[in-house]
Amino acid sequence: MGYRVAVVGATGAVGREMLKTLAERNFPVSEVIALASGRSAGQEVSFGEKTVLKVQNLEKFDFRGTDIGLFSPGASVSAVHAPRAAAAGCVVIDNTSQFRMEPDVPLVVPEVNPQHLKNFSKRNIIANPNCSTIQMVVALKPLHEIARIKRVVVSTYQSVSGAGKEAMDELFNQTRAMYVNDPARPEQFTKPIAFNCIPHIDKFMDDGFTKEEWKMAAETRKILDPDIAVVATCVRVPVFIAHSEAVHVEFEGPITESQAWDALRDAPGVQVIDKREDGGYVTQLDAAGEDAVYVSRLRRDPTVPHGLAFWCVSDNLRKGAALNTVQIAEALVAQGLIAEKRAA
Repeated sequence: MGYRVAVVGATGAVGREMLKTLAERNFPVSEVIALASGRSAGQEVSFGEKTVLKVQNLEKFDFRGTDIGLFSPGASVSAVHAPRAAAAGCVVIDNTSQFRMEPDVPLVVPEVNPQHLKNFSKRNIIANPNCSTIQMVVALKPLHEIARIKRVVVSTYQSVSGAGKEAMDELFNQTRAMYVNDPARPEQFTKPIAFNCIPHIDKFMDDGFTKEEWKMAAETRKILDPDIAVVATCVRVPVFIAHSEAVHVEFEGPITESQAWDALRDAPGVQVIDKREDGGYVTQLDAAGEDAVYVSRLRRDPTVPHGLAFWCVSDNLRKGAALNTVQIAEALVAQGLIAEKRAA
């Protein structure tokens, strides 16, 4: 007994992580189908330690009889195939940017706004937020419950895995090239990424912000509170996996460091590691491969009447993508919003 689950984009970094996460968390599946583009059809991917799945062609796949579709194939592909799957009765949980800001599509982080899931049936699609937004709102939610958040200023330090496998290969190849005095030619990024930081993620908008920076502001308001003002600077850094963020929060009323520590320690999905000593904080290397959103360096911001600052780190492929997607599926089951209709 269980759900028939399709993983779309199964050969990509996030798709493989979705398959791994489904197996690790023992999600109740009766069958798992791996889907990707026609050029990837016939490849093999792992589901758990013992099961190997042969990848099927997404364009030819009939979603009738499939309960849940976990999508991460790129926005343009989701735009075509997610509505097709939804129309066939498959509940789509989409990891791309395609549907996030559509008003009739819930944008969900299960630790933050699981109540929004009840609205998914209008389109049969649920959107997974941007990776950098997810980790920030998980940390902000317990603080917002104590003293309402007025404004957030955030600078991100985002790993190259957020741009895909080719971007990870570029960092590796450029790093190796530097050591042997070969040219480090940028292809995936606008400038060399090895030993460098690039303050440019996604496209530039007319106001000078990038689309990634706009996403953090718009998505935070949709998920957490429409009255929160957010200004972001998003930077790509030469790290393979995990994003980190320096977050400065201004509240409407007073909040102490002690209150914040207690709230964060009790919050689902958050781990506080903050010893105020050498090495007493979490880095991206520490967070890679882990599920939690880590908070360190929590302190009072003396520049505003009611302010806190903290450091936030999480694995963008796990909590920022695959894990959050699977958690949405788990929340659908827990809330009784989807039944094992195929196995019944």
